[in-house]
Formats: sequence, C-alpha cells, structure tokens
Amino acid sequence: MTDKSKFMMRAIELSIESAKSKGGPFGAVIVKNNEIISEGYNQVTANNDPTAHAEIVAIRNACKKLNNFFLRDCDLYTSCEPCPMCLSAIYWSHLDNIYYANTRMDAKNIDFDDSLIYSEVKKDINERKIKMTQMNRDEALEAFKIWQNKEDKIKY
Repeated sequence: MTDKSKFMMRAIELSIESAKSKGGPFGAVIVKNNEIISEGYNQVTANNDPTAHAEIVAIRNACKKLNNFFLRDCDLYTSCEPCPMCLSAIYWSHLDNIYYANTRMDAKNIDFDDSLIYSEVKKDINERKIKMTQMNRDEALEAFKIWQNKEDKIKY
C-alpha cells in the first residue's frame, strides 16, 4: 500500500467510525512530511455546529498543532470531495493538495446535496435565496483604513 493510499484509508476509516456514531459519514486527515499531523471527522450534529465538517475539524487541529494559520507543505486526504465551505477553508489555509474518495454526486445520492450552494455563489447578490442587505459601509470602512495603515499587520 502506498503512503497516499494509507493516508486516504485513514480518512475513510474516520468516515466509517463517524457514520457509525453521531456524525455524518465524512473523515479527513492532513499530512506533512509524509506523516499525519491531524485528523477530523464530521461533528455537525454531535456539537450542534454546522461548520464542524471533517475537513474544517482537521484544518483547525493542524493549525493548532503547528501553531500557524498557514498549512503550506501539507496535503489533505478526505473521504469525500469537499463542499463549498470546506473548499474555501482549504484555500484560506493554503493546503498544497487535495486527495478525495467519494464525489459530490455520491454525497448528493445520500442527501448531502451542496448543489444549491454551488449555484448561489455564482449568482449576483440580489438574486440569491438568502437576502443580503448592505448597511453602515462608511462606518465599517474605518476598520479597513486602520488595517491598511497598520505597520505590524500579519497578512493572510
């Protein structure tokens, strides 16, 4: 068994364990230097946290372990193609590669359907299902001005 297959199998094991307990059927591991540095499994219903997807949990654990919000030189192995939220978190964390097993269509077939979110992201703000209303922009821009002029900021 190759290392990549071994890492994927661990993600799949986590998804199976989660499906048998209180979580959804999703698992993920993050690998750095050919070693698993963090694991995650779906904890949405167990923690009443809609953001507690396997990939997000693994990212949080990896960042805590590495004491860094960048996960460069790390790879993600996940039991299913990441949803839009997880994909965004993957980009924000700067992971190098994504390896996945099940597809979004496989997930859709068991009622984990992210089609609405994928379609909403493409729409103009005024055409989205959830109404978005901009307000107090002038006041809010103050924080952006402070950030823009801050000399000791940490860019991310």
